[in-house]
Amino acid sequence: MRKNQLGVSLSGVLVGGVIFIVLAMLALKLAPSYIEFFAIKKAVNAIAEEKSGASVAEIRKTWDARATIDDISSVKGSDIEITKEGGAVTITATYRKEVPLVGNTGVYIDFRAASKE
Repeated sequence: MRKNQLGVSLSGVLVGGVIFIVLAMLALKLAPSYIEFFAIKKAVNAIAEEKSGASVAEIRKTWDARATIDDISSVKGSDIEITKEGGAVTITATYRKEVPLVGNTGVYIDFRAASKE
């Protein structure tokens, strides 16, 4: 009596490989946007902590300097929203990033980083 062979067929391997490659390409296209978002979130929190008593113009100037160092190009100092609640400063950066995928297809991602969340 012959046992049935267990395993994956060649077509199964090819379909799985194509799905894996498409997901890997999508991840490689989206990763820089998320890396920049985490840098923005880190900068927002750091500036809000160290510049709690500073003026709005001084916070914007500090943001521009930090954005240059951290290679942040999506948010400028004029784009951030600065509010003061009591003695604490709240900084919020809201922006949309467009990531082109293939041809005229792309993905829009809305990001929001705030110091008080």
